Amino acid sequence: QVQLAESGGGLVQAGGSLRLSCAASGRASSGYGMGWFRQAPGKEREFVATISATISRSGSEISYADSVKGRFTISRDSAKSTLYLQMNSLKPEDTAVYYCAAASWQSGSPLVNDYRYWGQGTQVTVSS
Repeated sequence: QVQLAESGGGLVQAGGSLRLSCAASGRASSGYGMGWFRQAPGKEREFVATISATISRSGSEISYADSVKGRFTISRDSAKSTLYLQMNSLKPEDTAVYYCAAASWQSGSPLVNDYRYWGQGTQVTVSS
């Protein structure tokens, strides 16, 4: 069992930055692929970014949704069992509840159904 807890959300003006954190506890969370997703009111949960477990000297595999590429950066600190999402150049359309998630395997994934564990979410609101 893995428990996830997000933090770092808030209200920011367009063009600003926020850094989300996701603290993981429980069973060997550092060995799982992890991801960030978001859900705006009335919309389906959508993929933001994903990172694999660090399984080689080359590090982790990372991918992003096109809508955030170049603005958001996902990273993980295995020693602290924490996942991060650095969000720069925020836009009003980035407003959503942001969720971190952990898969049951080492690879990351852009698919909601590939994740077994979810946090409660943290609200990000970007004003224009």
